[in-house]
Amino acid sequence: MNSPFRRALRYIWRIPLLVWHVLVDLPVTILLMAEPWGGKTVGGIRLGHRAVRWWSRTLMRIYGLDVRASGTQLPDPVLFVANHVGWTDIVVLHSTRMMGFVAKREIAGWPVVGWMAKKGQTIFHQRGSQESLGDVLQQMVERLREGHSVGAFPEGGTRDGRELGPFHARLFYASVEADVAVQPVALCYGTRGDAQTVIAFRKRESFARNFWRLLGEPARTVDVVYLAPILPGEVEGRSRIADLARERIGAALQGS
Repeated sequence: MNSPFRRALRYIWRIPLLVWHVLVDLPVTILLMAEPWGGKTVGGIRLGHRAVRWWSRTLMRIYGLDVRASGTQLPDPVLFVANHVGWTDIVVLHSTRMMGFVAKREIAGWPVVGWMAKKGQTIFHQRGSQESLGDVLQQMVERLREGHSVGAFPEGGTRDGRELGPFHARLFYASVEADVAVQPVALCYGTRGDAQTVIAFRKRESFARNFWRLLGEPARTVDVVYLAPILPGEVEGRSRIADLARERIGAALQGS
C-alpha cells in the first residue's frame, strides 16, 4: 500500500535517518576512506572500500531498498556493465562491490550522491562531447591497467524502466585495450522487476523530485545479479561484446 498516510509516515521516520546518515555517518565514512586507514586490508578487502559499501547499503536501507547480491564476482580488474534504471544504481552497486563508475557530469553537482560519487572514483563524462568521451575511455583503460575495476552503463542514460536500451559498443574499447574481462550485472528492482518504472525518472522529473519521491516509497528488494563474464578473446570485436553483454542482462531481467 502507498496511500498518502503511509507515505507521510515513511517520511516522518526516514528523514531523520537520512539527515543522520549524511551529517554523522558520511564524515565517518570519509575518515575511514582516508589514509592511513583506507588502504588497510580487512578480510581481504580495503577498509576504505568496506566503508563505501556500508554507507551505500545503509543509504538504500533508509530508502527501503534491501539489496541482495548473487552470482560470482570476478576479482579486479574487471569492466562491470549494468542496465541503467535510476540514480540509485550506482549506490546499489557500490553496496555490493567497489568500482569506479562512468557517469554523466551532471551527477557531480547532485547533493550527497554527487559528492559520494566523486569519492567513489567516478569518471565523469560530458554527454554529446566526443572529446570528453575519448578522455573517459583513456581514463578507463588506465584504471583497468592499474588493477582497478570500472563500472559503466552502456545504455548511455536512464529510460522509463520499461525496456532495456541498446548498448553503445564504443564503451567496450576499454576492456579490449586493457585486455580484461567484462562482467554483465542485472539490476532488478522489486518482485520480478515490478518496481523498475517506480525507480526510474518520470517524464521531466528532476533529480531532487525523484530523490524526494523515492524516500516515501514502500520497502522493496533489489536484486543485483552478477552474470557469466565475457573473458578476453571469448568473442571478437566491441560490438559483439556489447551485444552479448546486453543479451545476458536481458535474459536475466526476463527470468527474474
